[in-house]
Amino acid sequence: MVPHIRPAMEADANEVGRIMHDAFRGVAEAHGFHPDLESVEEAANVAAMFIASPTIFGVVAEHDGQIIGSNFLAEGDPVRTVVTLTIEPRFQGRGVGRMLMEAVLERARSAASVRLVADAFNIRSVPLYASMGFEVKEPLLLMRGTPQSGTSSGYVTRPLSADDVAACEKLAKKVYGTVRTSELQDAVKLFKPFVAEKDRKICAYLSSAGLWLANHGIAETEADMRALIAGTSALTGEPISFLLPVRQASLFQWCICEGFRVVKPMLLMSKGEYVEPNGVWFPSVSY
Repeated sequence: MVPHIRPAMEADANEVGRIMHDAFRGVAEAHGFHPDLESVEEAANVAAMFIASPTIFGVVAEHDGQIIGSNFLAEGDPVRTVVTLTIEPRFQGRGVGRMLMEAVLERARSAASVRLVADAFNIRSVPLYASMGFEVKEPLLLMRGTPQSGTSSGYVTRPLSADDVAACEKLAKKVYGTVRTSELQDAVKLFKPFVAEKDRKICAYLSSAGLWLANHGIAETEADMRALIAGTSALTGEPISFLLPVRQASLFQWCICEGFRVVKPMLLMSKGEYVEPNGVWFPSVSY
């Protein structure tokens, strides 16, 4: 079978979304986890958002005129990221995923680095990525919860506005070694980002309080990150979820003591240059 690979179009959103939903559900339930996308409608909305975004490149695979898979590459920032690769379950294991990965990697060939986040239990996708040059850089745990001890004194947590993006860019460059300005600008428009201030200076931010898939965070210190998470939860009145690099052992221990639960294990993988963060951070799936 040799599928046809072409750019994703607006009219593809519903079918791409259905495949996203079915593929994620199949892998998750086979390993005893809850699927990331609750419904086909939610998945179709995500697909439509990806296809419409000017900073995301998308491709689909077709067989006999039917879409059987898709892949999306975020390319608005210096580090490119494979956002989501999904294949119709009955076509999995036939090389379709490799062809879709080759298409986006060709698109990203001039980038110094390409990254992705994968379910650690997915025994098909993780070996595929490794065979294509991706290396595991961080073990991640998806955490969800509401801090029990309340907000931290000495900090002000508030919504992040467009005027804060430049300061957040400087913080990202200092801690993470690169910037995600495009992703953060999108977050201001689409999600609920927040900053924490100490002595009237931004010391931490997160990009999506209500959607872990799009939620990346950066802080100068662990105390700053704790204050940001607790302050954001207090302002929204909702649980916070994010992908925690568990080598940050004391932050992980704090999360457990505060009542967060582990939802599932994931991996951050990178191809090309990778700079070890110098601070406290967590990635989104497109970080």
